[in-house]
This record gives sequence, structure tokens and C-alpha cells, in this order.
Amino acid sequence: MARFHRLKFLRLSVNNFCGKTLNLKFNSIEGQIPKAIGTLVNLRVLNLGGNKLIGFMRTSLSNASRLETLEISFNSLQGNIPEGIGNLHNMNWLAIHFNQLTGSIPFTIFNISRIEVLSFTGNSLSGSLPNGICNGLPMLKGVYLTGNLSTSLRTFFAISCKIQGRIPDEVGNLSNLLDLRLSGNNLVGSIPTTIGNLRKLQHFDVTNNNITGWRSYIDNLNKIQFLYLCRNRLNQLTGSLPNCLWNITSLREIHLGSNKLSSNIPPRLGNLHDLVVLDLSSNNMVGSLPSEIGNLKAVTNMDLSMNQFSNRIPREIGGLQNLAHLSLRYNKLQGAIPDSMSNMIGLEFLDLSDNNISGTIPMLLEKLQYLKYFNVSVNKLHGEIPSGGPFKNLSSQFFIHKEALCGSSRFSVPPCPTSSKHKSNRKKLLLLFLLLAIAVVFFRMTFVLLWIRYRRGKSALEQAVSLSTIARERISYYELLRATDDLSESNLIGSGSFGSVYKGILKSGIVVAVKVFNLQLDVAFKSFDTECEVLGSLRHRNLVKLITSCSNLDFKDLVLEYMPNESLDKYLYSHNYFLNIRQRLSIMLDVACVLEYLHHRCTLPVIHCHLKPRNVFLDEDMVAHLSNFGISKLLGEDESDLYTKTLATFGYIAPGTSLFCI
Repeated sequence: MARFHRLKFLRLSVNNFCGKTLNLKFNSIEGQIPKAIGTLVNLRVLNLGGNKLIGFMRTSLSNASRLETLEISFNSLQGNIPEGIGNLHNMNWLAIHFNQLTGSIPFTIFNISRIEVLSFTGNSLSGSLPNGICNGLPMLKGVYLTGNLSTSLRTFFAISCKIQGRIPDEVGNLSNLLDLRLSGNNLVGSIPTTIGNLRKLQHFDVTNNNITGWRSYIDNLNKIQFLYLCRNRLNQLTGSLPNCLWNITSLREIHLGSNKLSSNIPPRLGNLHDLVVLDLSSNNMVGSLPSEIGNLKAVTNMDLSMNQFSNRIPREIGGLQNLAHLSLRYNKLQGAIPDSMSNMIGLEFLDLSDNNISGTIPMLLEKLQYLKYFNVSVNKLHGEIPSGGPFKNLSSQFFIHKEALCGSSRFSVPPCPTSSKHKSNRKKLLLLFLLLAIAVVFFRMTFVLLWIRYRRGKSALEQAVSLSTIARERISYYELLRATDDLSESNLIGSGSFGSVYKGILKSGIVVAVKVFNLQLDVAFKSFDTECEVLGSLRHRNLVKLITSCSNLDFKDLVLEYMPNESLDKYLYSHNYFLNIRQRLSIMLDVACVLEYLHHRCTLPVIHCHLKPRNVFLDEDMVAHLSNFGISKLLGEDESDLYTKTLATFGYIAPGTSLFCI
């Protein structure tokens, strides 16, 4: 047919052709798309690109239900894209670029779950795109929009897609764009300089990509509020921080962790008065922390861990009264812990471990009533460990390599010299009188509790002693691998949204549960931190005990008390297991007791947010223990969070749970 140079008409109607591909690209075909094409119900590939077609895209195209590839680019089609195109659920390639199409892109197209490429380049389309564009397009590899009149586009979300290649220069044409999120893809190369044209941009996120360069655009983004450039998988960002970064006073969050940045932090950091989050962790940052860090009055989360910062912690840091999370671990900081830190009244998490900090732990830190995590292990500290305030609930694991420290025996350190003995004796005497009063008033309650404890046998006590012994030891990463046979599937006892749980047997013979987090998920980092924070500060007989944890760049796990009878879910929904009335009542009381403790008897109330049978575990005596605090919430004095945030999960108080319907 290639020899028919003067061919003007070709009619093949009323035949028995059974082909699945119609490819007429790059000819000189004129006129409109034939309406009858919609009757080709077996057609898989339609390619009419590079012709002289005019008119509108036929709505009848949506009747070709098996169509997988639709290519009509490089023509002169006009009008809107038909809504019915979204009914072609088998389509994986839609290319209608370089026409004269107008109007908006139908949202129905973004429901085609098999689509891999969408190309609308070179038209006159306008309007917006749906948020979370990849939620319904798991196979999406490319979206091409350049050359349109898309000036009204405000947000573009392409999170955790499979988009490859570079960010196109034409992205700079989206002049009204406010929010651009491209995290979790396979983007490579430098961020184009045209990003600097997006002068209204407020949120920019390219986390978890392969980005290598970024400085050229930052000067013009003077309204940027949220900057996410952390955890680039390959060829991480290198060099120094751009000087202009500290002039963008609109910044609220800076996330540059897990790269290879190597500069110092200049005093101009103090210009960012409205900064709320500063994450420069896991880089090669050097120099001293500037005293101007105390100007960041709004900051609530600061992570400068795993760098090369040296010299003293500036005393001005004590002015950060809104700071809740501060991590300076794995640096080269020296000098003493400044007393001014006792003024950081909002502090909940403080990690100063693995530095060269010397001197004593300031007793004034007992004022930090919200402090749940305080780690100063592997330093050069000496003297007495505070025992009041938040230190009442801290364990010895936060003071390892503590040969020169002294204080309470619960910290596994020797008692302090005689100089503090009288003070200690007075405290002991007061405590003795208090205990006697409690014993008299609550004698009957004590008797009942002892009787219940006796019924449950000695096994729980023996296991508690064993777990206490383990908690005093450091369990290495390699010991955990040995204990779980290299995380063998034969030792897998459960899996969830953020990781898996393995049964492990330590060298001492103690059986433990090792919860390993899936670090491919961003939320797993937060879940690990939350569980460490909550389980490290709570003490109750009906909580699964946290023995220790292991954390590095590539591996995060929790070592937990092993529950031989597994979860309540097994007993409620399996035909092979049964709970009698007494066991059901006992489990209900156990769960009620621990919830009463979490809601009313903690320093800060804790909302579990994940209460369901799968998270209630049973020990060998069928005593219930609550676990999995990965999405739990801690409520402060302002309990507005309770009404403004969703505190739930699938299966929350699972419907049909017969335990509560006896």
C-alpha cells in the first residue's frame, strides 16, 4: 500500500478483517476522525498521529472498550477531550499532544488504573489536576503537560509513582503553582533552573528520588514555606548550603536530612523567626552551632544528629521554649550541658548521645515535666544523675558508658558519695512513711492484687527478672540477626503496615519478639520514633514491655517481650481456639485497666489510636498486654488535637468483636 502515492479514498467496509491494530501515523490523511471507529470493539491500538485531522475528538472513541493505545498527536483537533475517554479502562498509553484542544482535562482519565503515559503537551488546556494523582494510577511513569495554558494550576501531587527521568524545564511555566510534590519517584539529574519562575510556590517536595543538584533555583522562591530535599537514594546532594537559604524568612520547615552536605550553619539561621522544623540530620555538617539558634522561637522539632558539629552547645538554646524534639546525637560536641536547657519547658525528646560532652547533668533539668526521652549515653559525664521530675521514669539504657556517673540503682550506677547521703536518707524516710500510710488505707486492695499475682504464678516474675537483665545489656545488631536466624521467614510471627515481627532467642536463652521496621516507607520512621517515645516512658503490667531498640541508617527495630499465646484476634476469629466467660472477663479488665492508665494516670494522656484484637497480646497465663503504639497520640494541656485530628485506623474497635458482646 506504500506505493499508492495518489490514494485519496480507501473504503474497507463490510469485510471480515479481524486485526487489533490500526496504525496510520505520519501520512497526509485529512478530514475528521471517522465516527465508525467506535464500533471496532476488538481494536487494541489506534495510531493516527502525524496527519491533518481536524474537528473534534469523537465521543464514540469511548466505545472501543479494549483500546490500550490511543495516539492522535500532531494533528489539528479542536474542542474538549471527551469525558468518555475515562471509560477505556484497558488503556495504558494516551498521547494527544500538539493539537488545538481546549478546556480542562477530564478527571475520569485519572481513574484508568493501567495508564502509564499521559501526554497533553502543546495544546491550550487549562484547569487543575486532582490531588494525589498517583493514588489511582499505580503504573504511571510520565505526565506531560508543558505548552498548555495551565496557569490556573495550583497543586501538582505525583507521590510514590514510577515517574522516571528529569524534571522538565517547562515546569517553570506553571506560574501560579503553590504546591509541587514529587516524592518517592525515580527522578534524576538537577532540579531545573526554571523552578525559580514559580515565585508563588509554597511547598516543594522531591524526597526519595535521585536528585543531584538544586542551588540554582532557590534565590527566587521567596514565598517557599516547606522544603523537602531529604533521603535522595543515589548521588545525594553535596557541597554547602546556599547562602540565600537563610534569607527566605517565609520558611516553616527545612528537610535536608540524609544527604552529603558539608558546610557549617551561619549566624543568619537566626533570621528564620517562623521556622518550625529544621532537619539537617545525617550529613557532613561542620563547625559550631551558632548562638543565633536561640532566635528560632517558633521551632518545635530540630534534628542535627549524625554530623560533625563541634565545640559547645550554645546556652542561648535554652530560649527555645516551644521546642519538643531535639536530637544532637553522633556529633563531636564538647563542654557541659548548659543549665539554660531547663528553660525549654516544652521539651519531650532530648538526645545528646555519642558526643564528647563533659561535666555533670544539671539538676535543674528536673523541671522539664514533659520530658519522656533523655539520652546522654557514650559521653564523658560524671556526678549524680537527677532522680526527680521526669527522671523518675527513665531507665538505665539512656546512660550507658556511665562509669563516672552515680545515683539511683535503677540507672545501674553506683550510689553517690556521702555528701548526698543525708538527702537520700530523708527521701527514704519520707517514702517509708508514705508507703506505710498507703499500706494501711489500701490493705484490702493490696491483698487482692497479691492474690491475683499469686494465681498467675511465678512465671511472670521470672520473665520480668530475665527481661530486666536483658535491658541492662546492649543487644547488638548482629546479635539480633543471630537470634532470628537472619530474620528468617521461619521465625516470622506477624506483619503489619510498617514492618514485620520475628521470634528471636538470645544467647541467654530468653525468647523475645523483634519488630523490624520497613524503612522504604516514610511513615515507618515516625512510627519507630513514636513507639520508642511512648513505650520508653510508660510502665504498666498490661503493656508489652520494650526491652531495647536498635537504630541506624539502614535498620530500625524494637526488642519486645515475647507473648507465647499471640494475639486476641486468633482466639476471636479462629475455629481452633476458644475463650471461656472467665477468660473473656479477665481480658476485658486487663484492657480496661491499661486504657485507664493511658488516659488518666500518665503525665501526658496517651491515645492509642489502634485498639483492636490484633494489637492485644496474651502471655502464657492468658494475661492481656497492649502493644503497637506506632500511630498513638500524646495530648498536651491544649487538647484541641482531640477534635481536629483523625484518631483512628481500620479495625479500630473491630465490629463483630464477640469479646465485648458476651
